[in-house]
Amino acid sequence: MKILSSLLNNCRESDRHIGKKFGISGGAVGSRINKMKKSGLIENFCMKVEPPVLGQNIVYIVVSGQDIEQIMKQVKLVGLPFVIVPCVGGTTVCGIVVKEDVEQKIELLKNLMNDVRILLIFEAGSKEIDFNITKTDLQVLRELIDEPRQKIEELSKKTKLSTKTINRILEKFEENESMQFTLVYDPSKIEGYIPYAVLSVVNGEIKTILKNLEKQFGDSFMMMPFLAKNQIVLFLYSENIFQMDAMTEKIREVNGILSTDLFIPKKINMPKEWMKKSIELLTKTEKLHIMYN
Repeated sequence: MKILSSLLNNCRESDRHIGKKFGISGGAVGSRINKMKKSGLIENFCMKVEPPVLGQNIVYIVVSGQDIEQIMKQVKLVGLPFVIVPCVGGTTVCGIVVKEDVEQKIELLKNLMNDVRILLIFEAGSKEIDFNITKTDLQVLRELIDEPRQKIEELSKKTKLSTKTINRILEKFEENESMQFTLVYDPSKIEGYIPYAVLSVVNGEIKTILKNLEKQFGDSFMMMPFLAKNQIVLFLYSENIFQMDAMTEKIREVNGILSTDLFIPKKINMPKEWMKKSIELLTKTEKLHIMYN
């Protein structure tokens, strides 16, 4: 679980570096990663880029309904899917990439979802993103979409950029909170632990509350929390449902937390189409300077 957690937060981290953290050899780490890939627990490595970095907006919707295919048909009438997570109990969490007129798109979503119950819908535009992205950055990002663990030399060969330039761009990506080298895993393949997410609505300084949550529950974090306006999503894992329930209750008692909702994922999908289309569009522009507030 610790190795999986490290890879979720940065899948480019070397086996040797991960091993140093946990007191095992790099070879042992590599062997465990291969085992997780072979079993289907690790489905693929990927880039997670917040849509505003590429000049897009994102809307999240949480619905209750069993017909995932129908839900996705309706979602695609509004925008391209960013993430799709069917959860235990018939709940589905969707992130939808939209270009403009966000409020109008939210109203359209509400009208389209006639056959399901909308539990939550919001635009995830909480933090300021001031990130200069160049055509050279896009060139490297395009290569990383399908295989983010590529070696610097391999990326240099494909892009015809120097290894120094590749290294600088990779460091730039890693330093940006809105970009993440991560992976998609199959929750059903994890034995002995239950991965889950706790969505917390907060009242107060969100970063102060997050720091408090990290101090109390950081050992159970599976990956970095996600912030959106007045909400914090914690990604955790527990050994059983009773431990999971107790953890959710403790989170609810933290000062500044107004309410919590628990989600247990059955499947995680992170489509790449929106990113490829955005990069294609941006490479055609004469100047690149994207700032999203």
